[in-house]
Amino acid sequence: MLIHALIPSPSEGVWHLGPVPIRAYALCIIAGVVVAVWLSNRRWVARGGNPGTVADIAVWAVPFGLVGARLYHVITDYQLYFGPGRDPWRVFAVWEGGLGIWGGVALGAVGAWIACRRRGIPLPAMADAAAPGVVLAQAIGRWGNWFNQELFGAPTSLPWGLRIDPEHRPDGYEQYEAFHPTFLYEFLWNVGVAGLVIWADRRFRLGHGRAFALYVAGYTAGRGWIEYLRIDPVNHIAGLRLNVWTSIVVFLAAVVYIVVSARLRPGREVVTEPTEETERTERAERTDQRPDQAGQPEQTEQTGLATASASEGRHRDPTERAGGSGDDEVPTGSSAESGTHERRQDPTNARQATRAPED
Repeated sequence: MLIHALIPSPSEGVWHLGPVPIRAYALCIIAGVVVAVWLSNRRWVARGGNPGTVADIAVWAVPFGLVGARLYHVITDYQLYFGPGRDPWRVFAVWEGGLGIWGGVALGAVGAWIACRRRGIPLPAMADAAAPGVVLAQAIGRWGNWFNQELFGAPTSLPWGLRIDPEHRPDGYEQYEAFHPTFLYEFLWNVGVAGLVIWADRRFRLGHGRAFALYVAGYTAGRGWIEYLRIDPVNHIAGLRLNVWTSIVVFLAAVVYIVVSARLRPGREVVTEPTEETERTERAERTDQRPDQAGQPEQTEQTGLATASASEGRHRDPTERAGGSGDDEVPTGSSAESGTHERRQDPTNARQATRAPED
């Protein structure tokens, strides 16, 4: 049964500039990264950070994220690349599609953590600034699925059905022409999540990772029902697609984090990016020394020596200072250590003896 489709699919998703292929899927990803860095930079500066810091973090986060996204897809859909009749080398054919957002966010966060640690920046503060940009990048990236005619939903007779060419229809659906445009559903949903995070961040001054957690909760709430509509072959657990279960678990974890974090660490970070002054103060605190005490050890040592000399002078034998022949003196060294009887010294030698200062 053929159903008239309102939304057409592109006739091709790759163009050639001489021998160089220009793929629409890659262009969508690049456009998403550019928008994410631009918006995240504006939000980071508004929070007190320095311009350009987000771009430096992205140099680490983006490659880690792409590798993580591909790894997640290959691991969860291994049957597409390994087994009888499969070509394992297609694991590296990223231009054909196949990036899992869960792995992208997870490993991308590792890359961002490394970069933030190198610059002394708290990762939660950077994540809060980047949250709307990240979800907008996901929204733009979904248009790559449209160009590739992939990851669409079940057949539909709705007026916004997406026409899929016969060679891209999965087995058992060859007779259908129009399908749910899940790429469009997720694009619109993600744009709404970005707006929600920006509004909530301004209204409630979210901090300590709560803006990022709100993005995660909002995204997974939509991804769950959108994933349920899709018909591409994937692994199932208890009758549900694997990514549906992942959405449920991650959604609950994000909500718990928001609640617990708001109680333990309310408000927003005061310092998002340390300056030279704050770095000097932190180094001084680590050494248990105030910054204005630096360079004073020599003076302190001299003061201690003068105090010791004055104490020795106060405790010197009066007869020695007067030049008289005082009482006989017991030496403090050998009698105490050897346990022998004390021996008297000649009075004429008493003046030559030196007494140790008393404690």
